[in-house]
Amino acid sequence: MELHDVWFVLIAVLWTGYFFLEGFDFGVGVLTRLLARDRAEKRVLINTIGPVWDGNEVWLLTAGGATFAAFPEWYATLFSGFYLPLLAILICLIVRGVAFEYRAKRPEETWQRNWETAIFWTSLLPAFLWGVAFGNIVRGVKLDADFEYVGTVFDLLNPYALLGGLVTLTLFTFHGTVFTALKTVGEIRERARKLALKVGLVTAVLASVFLLWTQIESGDGAGLVALGVAVASLVAALAANQAGREGWSFTLSGVTIVATVAMFFLTLFPNVMPSTLDPEWSLTVTNASSSPYTLKIMTWLAVIATPLVLLYQGWTYWVFRKRIGTQHIADSVH
Repeated sequence: MELHDVWFVLIAVLWTGYFFLEGFDFGVGVLTRLLARDRAEKRVLINTIGPVWDGNEVWLLTAGGATFAAFPEWYATLFSGFYLPLLAILICLIVRGVAFEYRAKRPEETWQRNWETAIFWTSLLPAFLWGVAFGNIVRGVKLDADFEYVGTVFDLLNPYALLGGLVTLTLFTFHGTVFTALKTVGEIRERARKLALKVGLVTAVLASVFLLWTQIESGDGAGLVALGVAVASLVAALAANQAGREGWSFTLSGVTIVATVAMFFLTLFPNVMPSTLDPEWSLTVTNASSSPYTLKIMTWLAVIATPLVLLYQGWTYWVFRKRIGTQHIADSVH
């Protein structure tokens, strides 16, 4: 296997890790409006991801940095052609981080309510826009002979990509709902399990249509296997949720995300961004990659740094593994 193929796989792994971890982050943010009934319950939801949300976003930075270094042509075309949706995601992530940090800085109800509204919208919009972006990457976009995007932002809002956005939004919300059931106690835990069933059923319908559409248009045998794993794990997650096995439900919803992202990248390979104008103008792992020497240096750095990052993040989740409820929330921050 060539190094550019190795780095395609590594970037796929980084995006998978990001969507697995940030997926439940986004889902919990959406639940601050859908599940929480009062100020204390919103605080409980925020506290379930409070120690880990910023660490989860490191996976996005690493995926972006790896793409820039390993496939500079892909990075340049992606960030110039998808400038507006990626800028919207960036703004949301900035505002979302500020909202988490500033919400409890002042006791006024208006102040806290405005930041809670910001958390909701800046969780919902990226969850949707990431699906739109990856839907377009898999489907292909208008690239010319110079590998430059020559379409408009409205070309990105096609039915396939919009359906992809709805899939990631509902899938992340389901992932966040089962995470909430896993991390909380009391009434909010029970309501999270009931909501997970409703959201999961909607997700199953949308995901099945989207993944079948992907398979019919450009899938292969490996993609079909990933599709089967995604659907089966989602059904199993729903069954585990109904049985009160929150740990298994969360794990299986995560497997659904992993299989879905795997299908994206399996469908893409060996392309990294197909051209709908002419297949010869598509960006591939070969014509978009850096030099072999650059990839070799990056590989050694990844071998050294990756285990340390995984150990640290795993330790963080172990330290903050306990369940919480409204009884753990001080009156002063309700």
